[in-house]
Amino acid sequence: METVPDLYVKQSPSPNAYTLAINGKRPFIVVHTALVELLSPQELKAVIAHELGHVACDHGVWLTLANVLANGTASLLPVVSDTLENSLLRWRRAVELTCDRAALLAVQDCSVVVGALMKLAGGCPSLAHELSVDSFLKQARSYDEAAASSLVSWYFSTAHSRALSHPLPVMRAREIDRWAQSDEYRRLVLGGRGA
Repeated sequence: METVPDLYVKQSPSPNAYTLAINGKRPFIVVHTALVELLSPQELKAVIAHELGHVACDHGVWLTLANVLANGTASLLPVVSDTLENSLLRWRRAVELTCDRAALLAVQDCSVVVGALMKLAGGCPSLAHELSVDSFLKQARSYDEAAASSLVSWYFSTAHSRALSHPLPVMRAREIDRWAQSDEYRRLVLGGRGA
């Protein structure tokens, strides 16, 4: 990363963080006050690392290019536009999983990343102490089995998710949990220390 992005805190009741760059240059990260109030310092570090993952991979540039392409074909070729839009959403969901990996590499504690995802899924500061990372991970690990158990579950795991720009938090927790246990993650963490 050539330039360290600036970090801004925005007064907002919705817990969120995002990365922007003006004309593809000088990226910056915005963190909402509700997110600062909701997360622990380590969870906030994970969220900022997630956003830095977007910056390091130039996701904003690619997203802008893809949106221009998708919008340009919308009126000319509706069928192509729908296909592009679906592909763009699928790519955006994959990008979020990539940046969750950046978060895990930064904090090197899966429970911290999962804790942030869990709180973003439905936490509030007054209930944060009652939330259980272990229970959320148990739900995440059983997600595939639950999705296969009924038509309604299948809908929420596949059809419903297709229209989302971000994977469901439970799916993100499942994926980061799997990756945290992988040889690939262990090799990256051990990096120059005798991997």
